[in-house]
Amino acid sequence: MLEICCFSLESCLTAQKAGAYRVELCGGMFEGGTSPSAGLIKLARQNLTIKLYVMIRPRGGDFCYSDTEFDVMKEDIQTAKGLGADGVVFGLLNPDGSVDIPRTKELVDLAHPMKVTFHRAFDVCAEPFQALETIIELGCERILTSGQKNTVTDGIDLLKTLAEKADNRIEIMAGGGVTARNAAQLLEAGVHALHMTGKGIVNSQMEYRKPDVSMASAVLTNEFEMYEANFDNCKAVVDIITTKKYHL
Repeated sequence: MLEICCFSLESCLTAQKAGAYRVELCGGMFEGGTSPSAGLIKLARQNLTIKLYVMIRPRGGDFCYSDTEFDVMKEDIQTAKGLGADGVVFGLLNPDGSVDIPRTKELVDLAHPMKVTFHRAFDVCAEPFQALETIIELGCERILTSGQKNTVTDGIDLLKTLAEKADNRIEIMAGGGVTARNAAQLLEAGVHALHMTGKGIVNSQMEYRKPDVSMASAVLTNEFEMYEANFDNCKAVVDIITTKKYHL
């Protein structure tokens, strides 16, 4: 199965048209994904017939959250549930790099009957195999991981081992640099699903551009370029997954 990480309604529609099984809806692209607005969740649900999972992350940075941040996460889960999401995506860690068991359990219970993906917080936990067992026990549906590396290509050995140790008790979804060039290799390694943005650059419609003024506190990109899911990039991976299924 293919999940597309989307930051706009336009990208959601592209993902669906390309044949994705599921959308992970996020805000805050340049923070690695944060909780999207209620308006975006509502319109995505109204326009999608495929599965919709919502990111629950109050900020960028690490995954060790304060009490107030945790309260916000609970409210965001309730919002996603009320707007018809199929699932939510989150990850919480303790200062020592272990999974925050009590808080994760509270959020899993709160999310029910929605399903839960434990996201790439897994990639910065201290003990991946211990975390795997903990996340299974907590009742999560899947783990999104790059194999504790910056890209799935670098983390493929751990991805393969995680899939083996999971033994179909939980889904291992590879994400972080997934493209048509490495999709088949990842599937052969035994992962159960793939996650990608499939992004392409879309130029802003702005003609007048004020020089020397930035709306960002840190300029990470050209503010007159936007990233949207690219149909061809997404469809290429859907085709690889489909071909792989027929060959099994």
